[in-house]
Amino acid sequence: MLRVLLFVATNFAVVTVLYIVLTILGVSSRTGSGLLILALVFGFGGSMISLLMSKWLAKRSMGVQIIEQPQTPFEQWLFEIVRKQSEQSGIRMPEVGIFDQPDPNAFATGWNRNDALVAVSTGLLQHMSRDEVEAVVGHEISHVANGDMVTLALIQGVLNTFVIVLARVIGGFVDSALRGNDDSGGVGIGYFVVSIIAEIVLGVLASIVVMWFSRFREFRADAGGARLAGRERMIAALRALQRVHEPHDLPAGEFAAFGISGNIGEGLKKLFASHPPLQDRINALEAGRG
Repeated sequence: MLRVLLFVATNFAVVTVLYIVLTILGVSSRTGSGLLILALVFGFGGSMISLLMSKWLAKRSMGVQIIEQPQTPFEQWLFEIVRKQSEQSGIRMPEVGIFDQPDPNAFATGWNRNDALVAVSTGLLQHMSRDEVEAVVGHEISHVANGDMVTLALIQGVLNTFVIVLARVIGGFVDSALRGNDDSGGVGIGYFVVSIIAEIVLGVLASIVVMWFSRFREFRADAGGARLAGRERMIAALRALQRVHEPHDLPAGEFAAFGISGNIGEGLKKLFASHPPLQDRINALEAGRG
């Protein structure tokens, strides 16, 4: 619950601040230049600020314990694996952390490839062998090295901008049609109602594009994990996740888009899944496509 409240509160605060700033500057959302400014500020502002805050938010909402100085042989091993794979990938070593969650999972986040965080769950350490954990770490390091977090934020920003502009254009068009020859100026209630509905519908369509990219980059991260830890270890790690996750329907986490595993639905739900089916990922590695 705390994770959800922190996530919602952060996004609400960002939107509120941006709205206040635009109001002070006298930017109108119904004029050509004003609409473009509003769309760019809200479209990119929300996603980029969320990206900048991602590591801080992840630490607090997920309860990540950072390994500053390894205290146990296992922590030393995990620390060295991240250091070695980071050097192989040509990036600065990320912070390494562990968070308390019974499900096997891991995620990487951060605003750039040289200031990132890689965290694994206690469930991952309990359900997987060291070889499999090494492959999972390689998967997350590959996310960082590929710049997936930044790219995802940019794609989300572009789509947010289009959604805001198109929703208001549609709202203005419908409002004009409803009002007919009324030239009293301003806009009617139709503008606001249609704009809100259009923004919701277009936002849903935009999320399909974002999730498609998220699924695509999972294959790339699997390939990276195979290069860093070995193909057989990466396949074994995915099979271990398959044994745990696929018999049950598990809720998606707030950081699902940055994790090693994701909840896969059926039918239309697959369009909104952040991760491909585990068997598809295994097949890609076995076929040499990963």
